[in-house]
Amino acid sequence: MIAMLAVFAVSCNVDDVEDRPVVVGIDAPILTAPEEGNAYVLNSDTPDVLAERFMWSAANFGTGIVPQYDIEIDNAGENFDTPSVIGATAGATQFAASHNVLNAALLALGATPEVSANFEVRVKAYVGSQVLYSDAVEMIITPYEGFVPLQHLYVVGTATEFGYNNNAGNTPMFRDASNESLFHLRAYFNEGELKLLGSIGAWEPQYGTNDGTTLADSSNGDPGAITVATAGYYDLTVNLEEMTFSLVAFDATAAPSYTTMGIIGNSTPGSWDTDTDMTNSTLNPHIWKVTQIVLTPEEAKFRTNDDWAENWGGGPATQGVAQFNSSGNIPVAEAGSYNVWFNDLDQRYIFIKQ
Repeated sequence: MIAMLAVFAVSCNVDDVEDRPVVVGIDAPILTAPEEGNAYVLNSDTPDVLAERFMWSAANFGTGIVPQYDIEIDNAGENFDTPSVIGATAGATQFAASHNVLNAALLALGATPEVSANFEVRVKAYVGSQVLYSDAVEMIITPYEGFVPLQHLYVVGTATEFGYNNNAGNTPMFRDASNESLFHLRAYFNEGELKLLGSIGAWEPQYGTNDGTTLADSSNGDPGAITVATAGYYDLTVNLEEMTFSLVAFDATAAPSYTTMGIIGNSTPGSWDTDTDMTNSTLNPHIWKVTQIVLTPEEAKFRTNDDWAENWGGGPATQGVAQFNSSGNIPVAEAGSYNVWFNDLDQRYIFIKQ
């Protein structure tokens, strides 16, 4: 078992060294699923179907310390010199990988589509620069050509601040971290009509409802709109696999009011020294965004007032729910230019690569 053990102080949000928690690498995680030598044939016809649920025991870095986890995969025999990350969690000890997610990780390694090959997978547990690894488990996998991109959903319609403009920086829904087909948006809507778009600047695919109960798409013509009968805050939930939606009123009277929000971290242009400011809108002051920010594969957090008194981190890569004043950070798995959104009403975030 590979393990790098050290004692050091970790905190990105406390200036006083004496207050920093001491983190000790004690027990590495143990990968319990998949079993050694399991064989998989990935299928492009079922991209969102579960391919494997990776499970492991919790790593021990000391009492009260919750680590981040990456599920790494590499070609067998290459000693994880340049692994691909299948997924990441913040404290959770399992990760459900769909055919699409697993296939994308293999193609990033340069795997040959439609050819069975041997790979090794392991769990990386870390707090800051302190790292523990599980033993590697062999998997035999046949990938497919290309992969289905993750679906995004953007709001449009008279109930939104964008009207029926499909290219106005429309707010996305926040994809669920454990279900690629499930989306959430806690936001203020005007009285009016609401539809969902699969891409900015395009009317296809488009989602709405024809019966006021189930979700309808544009495969047979434009669907009807979802009706917002009364202006106010709502929880909008959409499931593209089940083609269902719900729109439920939300009481936001006790919600905090922030005048500034920023993203910070060694993944961002300002590293841990300078925030990159985010912006909101009059209609939705709790939803913050920054566009075309160039990120590196490190870590990030959100914070208000350029200060650590109130900050959010400790979530998985790409999308998830951040934790208030967490010692953990949000990993950025891949370098590139991103549009990043953060909702301070429910702490959901999404990183959309451009």
